[in-house]
Amino acid sequence: MFDIIEGLKAAIWLIITFDPELWEISLRSLRVTLTALVVASLIAMPLGTYLAVQRFRYRRVIIAMINALMGLPPVVVGLVVYILLSRSGPFGVLDLLFTPTAMIIAQVVIITPVIASIAHQSMRELWAEYHDLLISLNTTKSQRIMTLIRDGRRNLLTAALAGFGRAIGEVGAIMIVGGNIDQVTRVLTTAIALETGKGDFALALGLGFVLIGIAVVVNIAIHTLSRTEREGRW
Repeated sequence: MFDIIEGLKAAIWLIITFDPELWEISLRSLRVTLTALVVASLIAMPLGTYLAVQRFRYRRVIIAMINALMGLPPVVVGLVVYILLSRSGPFGVLDLLFTPTAMIIAQVVIITPVIASIAHQSMRELWAEYHDLLISLNTTKSQRIMTLIRDGRRNLLTAALAGFGRAIGEVGAIMIVGGNIDQVTRVLTTAIALETGKGDFALALGLGFVLIGIAVVVNIAIHTLSRTEREGRW
């Protein structure tokens, strides 16, 4: 209990004193996670919607694979990305290992199946409701997909938030491909792991409270911008 209280005090003190290291690490965490979220959403949301609308051979196999990949161990993702980006790997010439870009790539791989699976489930229900209408209007596949994405944007927002929550708390893959380098690739989760290893539990808890605070603020900001609470649909 004492460590928790000290951790809370440490978090408040770091924030009110505008600790430069804390803000640097926090901003880097947000930049990496939000970039990965945007990239993953651009891939996963159209994919999930397409799988809900289109019927084709092996569709069920692809859906099953996406659902299975939701539980993909992050350390395995980190290991695969590390091998691909290492100097002996096929993309070693790009020199991306131990950079924020490598961390973004790992997070995209981790959260894309999560967003795609949730988006597919939501869009499948919406497609069942809109199917007859869109077919009768003789719409193209792209028009159907865009209509579902537009009308199901709040469900897609939920999928994006699930991806954000998975990405912002990721540590295993980030540690492997990022290396936890000070002022380069150190983010909140890896900083917490480092301070815990050093035995500085108060600071580790403080960073943890800051991480939770960032997640809450981002969620509230997204809901506010999407006007969900104004329309009574929180």
